[in-house]
Amino acid sequence: MKVIAFEEHYKLPAISDEHEKDPITSGTALLKQAGYGGTGSQGEWPPGINDLGGGRIAAMDAAGVDVQILSHSVPGPETLEPSVAVQLSAQANDAVAAAVTEHPDRFRGFATLPMRDPTAAARELERVVREHGFVGALINGHVKGRYLDDAFFWPVFECAERLGVPVYLHPTVPPQSVIDAYYRGFEPKISARLSAAGVGWHIDTGIHCLRLILGGVFDRFPRLQIIVGHHFEALSWMGWRADYSFPVDESGLRRTVKEYLRENFYGGILAGDFFTQDPGAMDPSWSLSFNAFLAMTNVIGIDRIVFTADYPYAGMKAARQFLDQMPINHADKEKIAHLNAERLLRL
Repeated sequence: MKVIAFEEHYKLPAISDEHEKDPITSGTALLKQAGYGGTGSQGEWPPGINDLGGGRIAAMDAAGVDVQILSHSVPGPETLEPSVAVQLSAQANDAVAAAVTEHPDRFRGFATLPMRDPTAAARELERVVREHGFVGALINGHVKGRYLDDAFFWPVFECAERLGVPVYLHPTVPPQSVIDAYYRGFEPKISARLSAAGVGWHIDTGIHCLRLILGGVFDRFPRLQIIVGHHFEALSWMGWRADYSFPVDESGLRRTVKEYLRENFYGGILAGDFFTQDPGAMDPSWSLSFNAFLAMTNVIGIDRIVFTADYPYAGMKAARQFLDQMPINHADKEKIAHLNAERLLRL
């Protein structure tokens, strides 16, 4: 069974170096404080994230993953000064383009964008889609506390809709005021995890998606497609409350929340243990993960679910094992593994 993996990360070392100049603002300090994993032999964090060649492909082969859609990890250029972000985004995208050229059967690219300059971001998205065959973009959450329902960012959405490519909305560390209000008060590592991969950024991403709906993004760009990972973030259980809380006669929107979720969003499965010590180990909360998958499926349907492994933050072997052992029919597994991806990305 062919497998196309969506949330597969790399880092451009120059972007990481820039974030080290201000680790608080970038979120680097909090992510390291969470203590999810160590560094690799070349000092990269986590191990393997800088590799866009043989080592990554070997890991894919061992796990049974055929294609990775490469995307820059959080933190990306969203927190950087626009002039720096424009330059580094282009460097990151060129590195991915080179990897795709060298391994065209194994890699595709999601664009890295300098979102503090939306005009430049739209221009960069168009460049890499038209010149290098990129299949979309990945944006790491809010932009220094400014969410993408702000019309300031809409040139990027206009460009994505016109080009017919999706935007992957990836979590980032919540705004500092939110961290202070909701997630402080525990031992530092626990507070950091609560703020980020434990709970915080999934809640933040779910709210971000509802802001896109309520802010009229999809009324303005009705063909725009947004992908969210981690079993649809918090939307699989927030959707029903939002659907009846914002009826069209009060929201002023053209459709119901449920309709936007089912027509403008895709969700990604995820099963690997975050920063697992054994990349082949199943998540110890397998049954909970499967229940989250079922909730996501009930909200958006099996035709809008794609496969993710979150490499190298989680194990590809575990993600593939999760897919293989899910108690669903083979036709639905084929949809998750590659058919939905091929339709969405026009592969």
